[in-house]
Amino acid sequence: MSEKSTKGIWKVITASSLGTLIEWYDFYIFGSLAVVISTKFFPSDNPTAAFLSTLATFAAGFVVRPFGALFFGRLGDIIGRKYTFMVTLLLMGGATFLIGCIPSYETIGFMAPLLVLLLRLLQGLALGGEYGGAATYVAEHAPKGERGYWTSWIQTTATFGLFISLMVILITRGSLSEEAFDEWGWRVPFWISILMVIVSYIIRKNMHESPVFAKAKAEGKTTTNPLKESFGNKYNLKFVLLALFGAAMGQGVVWYTGQFYAMSFLKTVMNVDSSQVDGLLGLALLFGTPFFVVFGWLSDKIGRKTIMMLGMLAAILLYRPIYDAMYTTTDVAHKTEITEKTVINKSVKDLGEGKSDSIYDISKEYTDGTKFKQLKTVHLDKGQPVMVDGKAKTDVKTTVEINDSDKWMLIFLVFIQVIFVTMVYGPIAAFLVEMFPVKIRYTSMSLPYHVGNGIFGGLLPAISTYLATNAKNAGDTKFYLEGLWYPIIIAAISFVIGMVYLKRKNNIDHD
Repeated sequence: MSEKSTKGIWKVITASSLGTLIEWYDFYIFGSLAVVISTKFFPSDNPTAAFLSTLATFAAGFVVRPFGALFFGRLGDIIGRKYTFMVTLLLMGGATFLIGCIPSYETIGFMAPLLVLLLRLLQGLALGGEYGGAATYVAEHAPKGERGYWTSWIQTTATFGLFISLMVILITRGSLSEEAFDEWGWRVPFWISILMVIVSYIIRKNMHESPVFAKAKAEGKTTTNPLKESFGNKYNLKFVLLALFGAAMGQGVVWYTGQFYAMSFLKTVMNVDSSQVDGLLGLALLFGTPFFVVFGWLSDKIGRKTIMMLGMLAAILLYRPIYDAMYTTTDVAHKTEITEKTVINKSVKDLGEGKSDSIYDISKEYTDGTKFKQLKTVHLDKGQPVMVDGKAKTDVKTTVEINDSDKWMLIFLVFIQVIFVTMVYGPIAAFLVEMFPVKIRYTSMSLPYHVGNGIFGGLLPAISTYLATNAKNAGDTKFYLEGLWYPIIIAAISFVIGMVYLKRKNNIDHD
């Protein structure tokens, strides 16, 4: 490959990756702030229901991604790759900025969650069109035999987008008091996105159309109905379904388990301090991200299937042992309490009309340096506990501040999951691009990718949290592992289909 052509493709990757990174940043800010958002846009009388509602709203953005893939994929195959993903960039940035402007539930009532849901759906539509455009655009600039390597740079953008979202949140938290961040500071990461979008738009505006698509258009080889040719043609539909169930579906659940479920698990199940979770997850992502390129490059040498299937198999076999190790690492039941440092402060908050809250502020320290804080609020009516379903209505907020040894252990355990992610995700763009001809490529590759990731992957946090919550309520001592059955089963189905029906070697070049 010549120096000139190398320089040219780096310009393509930089421009494409920057915009895609910003779109992932916009999309993930919502997930990264899910715990805070649940208290702002949903009723506060049931924290668990509010958090599940937030996860459901988060998942809604994923569910509509296939519709975005169809709508923008069609435009991309008719009009061109460049103009289509410029539109998705502006749509995503505008929706993200507006989420940061919506008044809280206390101010506008049910209009708050309704507006958040609407904007979240717009984000999902935008992302549905963005990824296929960026991956196709880069692949069509890449030399033959090197698509795995060059498209893997696009694959890093999703993880970098999450990483940057975590870093922006950490910096914002560190710059403000806890009260200020809770009151208005959480909105800042949403507002920042508009500046990033403007910069990316200016860069993308100066890009040229994909040479492969431009050639096809000049020769009259594009299509006027990519949806019909992609899904109405039995031959093409077979490859769409194979791409979905033999690869993208399993890749989707592995991706979201290793990054989003891991974050949700640390914060809501293990009760680790939110800032510590953001920091350790950020480090695990930083260490793991280069492996997207490693496995993308390796897929050019030994085939996409081998690497993706090994990644799925490793996840299937190791998820439960990994999450069991994560939980026991910080479980205070296995630690020695320094009893003389235990402090319990009790106070009563008078709410008027005979109602009050009895508040217990509990602090504990352990010999290994772990710190435990719990704020327990018992709701009273005329001095008697308010009963709900035969139990006293009690709100409990627990925070565990982990020691350095536990922190590095958790970084390692999350890093292992990120390696699984890089194995299944690094080669997937090249794999999908090579399955379909130029004239229907944007549409055909976008749909299986976004169904696999948007529906099977995007529903994972909500479904897994629901399964774990039900197991906990049923008294299961290993409740924290039950949420893993969803990604394990989906990945196992995809693994079997992929092993049986996918070819071992890379797909034939359709250009």
